[in-house]
Amino acid sequence: MRLFYILCTKIPGNVVKNIASSSSKKVIPPTAYTRIWGSLFGKYLLVTNTISSGFLMGFGDIMSQEIEYRTNLLQKRYDWKRIGQMFLVGCLAGPFHHFFYKWMDHILPKADVVTSAKKIFLDQTIFSPFCIITFFYSAGILEKKNLGECNKELKEKFLTVYFADWTIWPTAQFINFYFLPPQYRVLYINVITMFYNVFLCYVKHTETSFFKFLEPEREKSTKEN
Repeated sequence: MRLFYILCTKIPGNVVKNIASSSSKKVIPPTAYTRIWGSLFGKYLLVTNTISSGFLMGFGDIMSQEIEYRTNLLQKRYDWKRIGQMFLVGCLAGPFHHFFYKWMDHILPKADVVTSAKKIFLDQTIFSPFCIITFFYSAGILEKKNLGECNKELKEKFLTVYFADWTIWPTAQFINFYFLPPQYRVLYINVITMFYNVFLCYVKHTETSFFKFLEPEREKSTKEN
């Protein structure tokens, strides 16, 4: 106890301050994991967003093909050419997402409810239609369809996809814009899109059309008349 008393009372104050100062300035060196993570979501964010968009679009198509195979819509389990095409479409979409969200965060930097609502409005009225159009035309070109065939497919399926967008993305994007740091926006969207792509790829590669849902009503009204 006496030794403890001496240490507490006899050590000069400047020594104690120096010890405290040196300990507070101690910097923990970054690990390899933190350096890689920092590079992926810092210096190489555009590359990360592009590649992750491609891989998750391709994986979404794999899940879509599995469903189509199990429901007898596909004879072969996996069409790797089609998966590769969806990967390329995803890689094309990645930079658009990257720069669009960067632009929105620049003009609307706050993370409150009103600002998030404005971003959702811009996303749904400008970017969502653009992405749908880009998806069908880029996928159609990779499938060697001509412009007329791409136009026909877009006309038949645009409303189906766009209405589905409104049921899913406003809620997902509110979480994105209100809670997440900007550098994780595209990765978050890509993860959600991976599951959404199951639906998107199904619509793309089947005869699904919004107007087909209206056909029974049309037939019913025709018979009544």
